[in-house]
Amino acid sequence: MTRNASIERNTKETKIDIALDIDGTGVSEIDTGIGFFDHMLEGFSKHGFFDLTVKVDGDLQVDGHHTVEDTGIVLGQAIREAIGDKKGIRRYGSCILPMDDALALCAIDLCGRPYFEYDCNLTTDRVGYLDTELVREFFYAISYGTGMNLHIKMLSGMNNHHMIEAMFKAFAKALDMATGYDERITDVLSTKGSL
Repeated sequence: MTRNASIERNTKETKIDIALDIDGTGVSEIDTGIGFFDHMLEGFSKHGFFDLTVKVDGDLQVDGHHTVEDTGIVLGQAIREAIGDKKGIRRYGSCILPMDDALALCAIDLCGRPYFEYDCNLTTDRVGYLDTELVREFFYAISYGTGMNLHIKMLSGMNNHHMIEAMFKAFAKALDMATGYDERITDVLSTKGSL
């Protein structure tokens, strides 16, 4: 069974095409118009072993908000579509990931109910051309687009580049775990019988 999705979303603010293969090898082709954001999505792809293509034409003359938030919405929708009925998957995933001075925690439940908790105090307004306040908006949009319970907590860190990168990589590793199959799970991992 292939677990992939292609989503296109066009608004007056952004035009977005995303293709995602959950069972990939970490190959990516990313172009959002925001270099540091591209770098983070490439890291997400590589460390989660997701094949990912992202093409965004956003209203960057305004600012990066619509580009980053809408990318999160569409990527969340792609994740939801790609994982399908969730039969046989672990459902839960977590990772505590170090990157130099930064230590990030990410925990996921692919329960179908969106909930987002974010505890990270970034200390600069921008890293490259990415407004750091948009990191929260991106993960919030992913949580609601997918219908996942997502917790991200920065346990320690000083360098904002390292902190953000640790978050994206921890999210990738946690999602890889949650979407992975377990041969002991024959249906969905829920006493209700559905997710």
